[in-house]
Amino acid sequence: MIRRHFLTTTLTATLATQIRAADGSPAKKITLRSSWQTVNIGDIAHTPGMLVLLEKYQPQAEITLWPSSVKDGVKELLLARFPKLKIAESREEKLAALHECDFFLHGSGPGIVGKNDMLKAQDAGKPYGFGGITLNDSEIKNDRALLEGAQFVFLRDTQSLEALNASAYSGPKPMFGPDATFAVDLADKPAAEKLLAQHGLEPGKYLCAIPRLRWTPYWEIHHKPINAERDAVNKQFAEQDHAKLREAITSWVRETGMKVFLTPEMSYAVSLLKPLLFDGLPDDVKPEVAMMDRYWLTAEAASTLSMAAAVVSFECHSPILAIGHKVPAVYLRQPTDTRKGQMYRDIGVPQWIHEIEEVEGKDIAATLLKIAADPATANATVTAAHSFAHEKMKAMVEAI
Repeated sequence: MIRRHFLTTTLTATLATQIRAADGSPAKKITLRSSWQTVNIGDIAHTPGMLVLLEKYQPQAEITLWPSSVKDGVKELLLARFPKLKIAESREEKLAALHECDFFLHGSGPGIVGKNDMLKAQDAGKPYGFGGITLNDSEIKNDRALLEGAQFVFLRDTQSLEALNASAYSGPKPMFGPDATFAVDLADKPAAEKLLAQHGLEPGKYLCAIPRLRWTPYWEIHHKPINAERDAVNKQFAEQDHAKLREAITSWVRETGMKVFLTPEMSYAVSLLKPLLFDGLPDDVKPEVAMMDRYWLTAEAASTLSMAAAVVSFECHSPILAIGHKVPAVYLRQPTDTRKGQMYRDIGVPQWIHEIEEVEGKDIAATLLKIAADPATANATVTAAHSFAHEKMKAMVEAI
């Protein structure tokens, strides 16, 4: 029995090392630098989105994920959907993933989040590339050599693209490559259906609304000293911003007869749902508004968003998840947010992004009510945006 087990194990291991691509060449190994944090369903979503694209357009490749964090159930979430995925968590595993890979890919994110590890890839002589990131001016100036040494640079918004092209950059021609979150197919429909039943919501008959402070209070999340300047900005604008969303929620309930579900994108936002959105609603509207009382992970969130009539959000990635499931979504951009909001214009839905300081609550309401009144047009619009994003993401991943 022991000998049989040994032979079986040895044969399996031998076969595993002899996996070959369709043309007979050895399967290529790609190390994906991603999974930036777990307190944000959007940052979680970057990874499964890119893994879906790699699975579809690089099917023969062996993928190893080099994460910043896959705690809080995220590791299990990823392995349930991608059982062949290797995750390099220890220092030794990460060094092996770098040494053995044929390509080092920086996944979607708010910037060159994995800069130090991309530098390691560059120093090791590994070909590498950037797949769907936003760049700020500091990165364009200070990380030029790293960008110029890449095989490709795909930027998820054209504002970053224009800024890089306007600089002294002389590397590979930068291209537009959407945030991989558009490709997420994680799902937990049973959990989502249970959630809807718990709150008396019907599929296709509710609006998801997501809050956000102007600056994410990472000092609270990570229990660090307060950033007094940013905290002051949050306190100054929290009510002003969310009063506009409450006005839109009120119009939605009164005009459409449909309910509203208040949900978080980040863990800290759970505590904001009641004071910033629910408490200030009129008494006739409150009974039609349900509210999450906990944080959730991307699979349950994606399934819940996918069954909504529409999504309206101060956060960027809940609308992306919605559009990825062909659900109309309105993004309320705050001036403290980055260039990433340009994505909505870039994929063809400029009418669904509102600069919060340039609109009133009635303007947000008008956009949402137009979606509700003409779902056929809204569905055609979101389907076209979905197709365009996938076309560009395909080119991004095939570039490897």
